[in-house]
Amino acid sequence: MTTTLIIMAAGIGSRFGGGIKQLAKMGPNGEIIMDYSIYDAVEAGFDKVVIIIRKDIEKEFKEAIGDRIAKKVKIEYVYQETWDIPEGVTLQASRTKPWGTGHALLCCKDVVKDPFVVINADDYYGKEIFRKLHKFLITNVKDTHKFSMGMGGFILENTLSENGTVTRGICQVDENEYLLHVYETRGIKALGDGKIICNDPEIEAWIHPKNKVSMNMWAGTPDFFDYLEEGFKDFFAKNTENLDKAEYLLPNIIEELLKEEKAKVKVLETTDRWFGITYREDKEIVEAEFSKLIEEGVYPKNLWG
Repeated sequence: MTTTLIIMAAGIGSRFGGGIKQLAKMGPNGEIIMDYSIYDAVEAGFDKVVIIIRKDIEKEFKEAIGDRIAKKVKIEYVYQETWDIPEGVTLQASRTKPWGTGHALLCCKDVVKDPFVVINADDYYGKEIFRKLHKFLITNVKDTHKFSMGMGGFILENTLSENGTVTRGICQVDENEYLLHVYETRGIKALGDGKIICNDPEIEAWIHPKNKVSMNMWAGTPDFFDYLEEGFKDFFAKNTENLDKAEYLLPNIIEELLKEEKAKVKVLETTDRWFGITYREDKEIVEAEFSKLIEEGVYPKNLWG
C-alpha cells in the first residue's frame, strides 16, 4: 500500500520575527527540520512526500530541500494561496495570511489519492510516531459509517517552549485511546511549580503536564478531502463578519466530526520530545537538540549521505 507524508509549509511565522522559519538551517550540513521528518517518514515506510507551500516561496524551498530530497523520494508540491476560496466568496482586502491548516490539507485533494499523514514543517516529531502512524495506515480497517483517523498523541510537558507561550490541541481520550475531544488552546505555558496556564479558564481548570496533545499530526484517507471541501464552504458562511482573521483549523474540524459522531480517531501515544521553531530564540535550542541526536547515533552526521 502506498502512503503519503503531507507537510504543511505555507504558514507565515508571525512570532518568528522575519524570514522563512520553515527553512531555518538546523543540522551540520544545513539540514532543516523537514529533512529529519522526511528521513524518519521514509525510514518508517512512507513512499511519497507532498509539500504545501505558497507560490512565492517555491524557489527558496526547492533550493533549500526540494532538489535534494527529490533524489531520495517522490516529491510533489501543492500551493496554498489566500485567493483560493469557494466560488461566490469575496476576498477581504485586509486578508494577508493563509486560511489555516484545514485549507492547507484541502489543497492536496487532487494530488493525494492514498492514505496519508499530515504534519507541520517547523515541528520535529521523533521517529517513534512515524512508525506507529504508518503501521496504523496499512493495518487500519475502514469503518464504512465513520472517518477512520489516527493522531500523534504527544505529552504536553514534552511540547512546551522555553521562550514563550504555545498553541496546542488539548485532548481528552477514552479508555481505549480514542479521541473524545480536542480543544485548540492558545497561550499555554508551564509555571515553575508544574502548573499549566492557558488563555481558556475552563481548560486551565483541568489541564496538566501529562495531558495528551495534538501537534497537527493526523492520519487519514482521501475521502476526508470531500468533507474538508464542504466544510470550507460552511466556514465562510459562518464567519462573514470575521473573514480578515478567521482560520479553518484541523483541530476544530476534527472536534466537529467527533461531536457529530462521524469520526473515530485513534490516539497513538509517543513519549518522544517535540521541539520546533515558534520564536527566533528557539533556533539555538533546536540546533543543540539535533547535535545531541547526532552524537547519540539517532541520525548520521551527513543525513542523506
